[in-house]
Amino acid sequence: MQEYIPGQRWISDTELQMGLGTVLTVEFRTITVLFIATGETRTYAKQTAPLTRVIFAPGDTVESHEGWKLRITAVEEYEGLFTYVGLNEQGDEAGLEEGQLSSFLQLNRPTQRMFNGQIDRDHLFELRYQTLQQQNRLSHSELRGLLGARTSPIPHQLYIAHEVANRYAPRVLLADEVGLGKTIEAGLILHHQLLSERARRVLIVLPESLMHQWLVEMVRRFNLRFSLFDEARCLAIEESSGQSNPFQSEQLVLCDLNFLADNPNRLQQALEGEWDLLVVDEAHHLEWSPQQPSRDYTIVEQLAAETKGVLLLTATPEQLGKESHFARLRLLDPDRFHSFEQFVEEEQHYAPIATAVEALLNNQPLTSEIESTLAEHLDEGDNRQLLTTLQSAESSEAEQSAARTALVEHLLDRHGTGRVLLRNTRAAVKGFPERHLNRYPLPLPLPQPYAACLEQFQGSGLSEPQLLLSPELLYSASSTPDSQHWCEIDPRIEWLQKQLKSLKPEKVLVITASADSALDIADALRIGSGIHAGVFHEGMSIIERDRAAAYFADNEAGSQVLICSEIGSEGRNFQFAHHLVLFDLPLNPDLLEQRIGRLDRIGQHETIEIHVPYLEQSPQAVMQSWYHEGLGAFEQTCPAGHSVFVQVETTLVEALHQIDEGLEDLPALIATTSELHRRLNEALQQGRDRLLEYNSCRPHIANGLKDQVEAIDDETALDLYLDGLFDAFGVESELHTSMSTLIRPGQQMQAGALPGLTDEGMVITTDRDTALSNEDMQFISWEHPMISSAMEGITSSELGNTSVTSVNYPSITAGTLLIESLYLLESSASSELQAGRYLPPTTIRIVIDQHGKLRNDDLPHEAINDNRERVKRGTANQIIKAYKSELEALIEQSEKYAEAEAPQIIAEARTQTEQMLHGEIERLTALQQVNPNVRREEIEFFEQQLAGVNAALESATVRLDAQRIIITT
Repeated sequence: MQEYIPGQRWISDTELQMGLGTVLTVEFRTITVLFIATGETRTYAKQTAPLTRVIFAPGDTVESHEGWKLRITAVEEYEGLFTYVGLNEQGDEAGLEEGQLSSFLQLNRPTQRMFNGQIDRDHLFELRYQTLQQQNRLSHSELRGLLGARTSPIPHQLYIAHEVANRYAPRVLLADEVGLGKTIEAGLILHHQLLSERARRVLIVLPESLMHQWLVEMVRRFNLRFSLFDEARCLAIEESSGQSNPFQSEQLVLCDLNFLADNPNRLQQALEGEWDLLVVDEAHHLEWSPQQPSRDYTIVEQLAAETKGVLLLTATPEQLGKESHFARLRLLDPDRFHSFEQFVEEEQHYAPIATAVEALLNNQPLTSEIESTLAEHLDEGDNRQLLTTLQSAESSEAEQSAARTALVEHLLDRHGTGRVLLRNTRAAVKGFPERHLNRYPLPLPLPQPYAACLEQFQGSGLSEPQLLLSPELLYSASSTPDSQHWCEIDPRIEWLQKQLKSLKPEKVLVITASADSALDIADALRIGSGIHAGVFHEGMSIIERDRAAAYFADNEAGSQVLICSEIGSEGRNFQFAHHLVLFDLPLNPDLLEQRIGRLDRIGQHETIEIHVPYLEQSPQAVMQSWYHEGLGAFEQTCPAGHSVFVQVETTLVEALHQIDEGLEDLPALIATTSELHRRLNEALQQGRDRLLEYNSCRPHIANGLKDQVEAIDDETALDLYLDGLFDAFGVESELHTSMSTLIRPGQQMQAGALPGLTDEGMVITTDRDTALSNEDMQFISWEHPMISSAMEGITSSELGNTSVTSVNYPSITAGTLLIESLYLLESSASSELQAGRYLPPTTIRIVIDQHGKLRNDDLPHEAINDNRERVKRGTANQIIKAYKSELEALIEQSEKYAEAEAPQIIAEARTQTEQMLHGEIERLTALQQVNPNVRREEIEFFEQQLAGVNAALESATVRLDAQRIIITT
C-alpha cells in the first residue's frame, strides 16, 4: 500500500481533469485530497484510492503555481516530499517544492509509455478515439439523461423531463392525470439531474405501500439504485460504521413518510441530510389549513425548506379542496404562494389569456376582444412587432405562423403557474383505450340482515357515509359470533364466483374499500369455488404485496384474480389486465378515477371492461346511478367530479341515508349533478386548465425531442462500439435472439472491468422495443452505468493511448513517418458549474509527417483504420528507438499545432456560453417582472454559472491523451 503524507501531490486516475491534488489529511483508513483547480475535496479509502503519485524526473519541465517554469536537473527528497532543482526561464538555478507545483499541471503519459516500449494494439487506440468522440457528443446533447431510460419516448413525458431537469433546483408539482406516467417523469428528471451532476443527493418520501414499487422502478427503468431506509437499516449503519447520521451514508435514499413521523430523531437526521432533491409521491394526502396543517404536511414542509429542489407528485391537485392544492404549491414557494385569497383571485384572470392562446394555436382570426387581450398583456418591443406582423395583410404565411408561435411562447412564459404546476390531461395526450361499463343489478329482496342495518341508520347521519356503500362492514360490526358470515348472505359473492368463471382465463382486478372485505372475499372464492385469488391490502408488508402482484401478473402459474383494498391499490398499475370489478363504490369521484386508473394507463391496449354489481334499492344503487347518469364517470375521465361532489355532497349523502325517499329524489339530484358537471367542464375548458395543458406540453418541442430520441435509437454506432469494447475487455458475446446478445466474462477479462457483469452473464439489447417487452434483458444505451463506467475507465486509464501501425495509402509516399496525436482541450472546474456542457473535453486531432507538415486532411482517421496493417510489438519498439529524436521533435511540433487550434475552440465555447447562459439570464429577468413564479435563486444560479464557466474557459489547457505512430508502405 502506498504511503500518504500531507503535502504530497497525487492525481486522480478517474478524474484527470481535476489536475494535481494535494494530500490534506491522512487517517487510519482514509485520506483527504484537495484539488485546487476545481475547488473540490475528495475522501478516499486508503486501500482502494484511485490515485497515482506524481513524481517528475530530470529533463521534465514543470510550472509553479505562480506561473514560472523550471527545467528539472535534480530531484531531492526529504520526509516523503520532493523538491525539484533546475533552471528557470532566465537560466538561473532555482528550486521548487512539490507543494508549489501548479494545480493545473497535466502529465504527458502517452509519450512516457511509448518511449518505455509500452505499445497497445491498434484497435485499442481506435476504441479510445471513439470513446472520446462519443463522450464529447453526449456532453453537448440536449437529450442527456433522456436516452437511457427503459421507457417509450412519449412526447409529453420527454417535454416535462427536459423542461424541469434543465432548471436549477427545480421546485414543481407534477400533476398529470391518472395513467400519464408521473413516476416516469420524475425518474427522467432525477436521471438527468444526477447525470449532469446538478444533483448528487436525493431523498424520496413515499407512503409505505409504494416503497418497493419505487425501489424496483428506479432500478429497472433508470438504473438508479436507491437504498430503502427504515429503523433497522438506520440502526445497522450506526452500529457498523459508527456514523452519527445514517442518512449521510447513502446518496440516494427512499423513506416511508410514517417512519419519519413516528421517529422524531430520524426526522431530524433526514432534515440534516443536505439533499439536492426531495421527491414526494401521493402529495394529495398532504392536507393543510392555516389553523391546523396535518402532521404529514408539516414534515414535508420542513424537508422542503431544507432542500433546494422539490418534486411533488399528485394525480389530483384539488382532491382535498382548493386550499390543500394551494398548500402544496406553498410547499414549493412559500414566498410566492403566501395568500390563499390572492391565489383564488389570480385564477379568475386566466380565461381571456387561454382564449387568446387557443386562437393563436388554431390559426383562428383574431377578434377585437382577443387583440385587446394581447395588447394588454404584451410588453413593448419585439412582442408588439409580432402582433403587428400578425395583423398586417402584407405579412407572408410563414411570417404570420412564426409570429403566432412566438406570441404563444410569450404568453405561456409570463402568465399562470405553469413554471411550478405541470398537468397533462388525457384529452390532450390522446391514445387511451375506451371504457365500457357493465352494470349488474342484484335483484330484491335485500338480504334481511343488510336491510336491518341500513334501516337502523335511515335518517341518521353516519360519521363515515362510505360504510353505507359497504353494507358488509356495517353488518360485521353489529353481528354476533352466532351470526352468519356476510359472505354467506351477500349476493355479490355468488355473482363474482360466476363472473370469474365466465371470464376465465382473463385476468380480473377486484377493488373493494376495506382490507377486511378483501380478505373475506378471497376466502369465500377459495372455499366456494376453488379459486385461489391473490390479495393486496395495506396490512401486508412490501414484499408480500410484491409477491401478490407478481403472482397476478404470471400468465402461466399465476392467479386469475387479484383482490385489492382501496388504500392497498394506490400507485400500483396492472395494465396487463383489462377487466375491473368494483365490488363496492367509493364516495369520492377522484377515488373512483384512481381505481379505474390502475388499468386505464399508457400501455393499455384493450377496451377496459368495468363490472359494477350493486344491490337494488340500496345506497349502492343510488351511487352507481349518480356516477353513471350524473357524471358519466365510469366511461370517461371526470376532472370536474370532485368540484361537483363538493357542491352536492350534502344532498347525495342524505339520499344514501334515506333510501326510499332518496330513490324518489334521485332523478332531481342526477339532473342537478349533470348540469353542474356541464357548467364546470365548460369553465375548465375555458380557463386555467387550458393554459396548463399548453404549458405542460408544447407539441413542437415535445415531438422534436421524441424524433431526436428515435433517431439516436436507430443509429448503429452503439452496436459497433460494443463490439470493440467487448473485444478489448475480454467479454465473450453470442447472439441470443435477432435483437439481443448474451454476454459473459471471458478468461482474459479483468475483475470489475464491466460493473454489473457477473460470472453468470446477462442478456442485453440495444433495441428499446425489445427491452420494453423483455424485462429480464438489460437495456443498453450510451447512458447505461455499465457503458458509461467502461468509457470513463478507458479515458481515465492508459488503455489505447499508444499505438504503432502501418498504412498502405497511395497518396503518401511509402516509407513516410507520421504521428497521429489526440489532444484534449479541457478545463478544470467544479462539477457544479457544468463547464463540460459548454466545453466538454474536446479532441484535437493532429497528424504531421516527418517534416513537421500538417497532414490532417490528407490522412483522415477513418482512412488510416480502413488501410492499416498490424505491426508486431518488437518491430514497433525498433521503429520507436530508431526514430526517437525525430519523434520527440514531432511531438513538440504537434503540441504547438494543437495549442494553436485551442483559442478558436475556446472562443466558440465562450460564444455558446454567452448565448445560452446570458440569454437565459435575460429571459428569466424579464419574466420575473411579470411572472412572480420565477425565483431569484434561478437567476443567481445562471449568473454564477456564467462567471464560473468563463473563468474555467480562461484556464483551459491542452493535454496529450493518445498518439499513434504511422509508417506508410
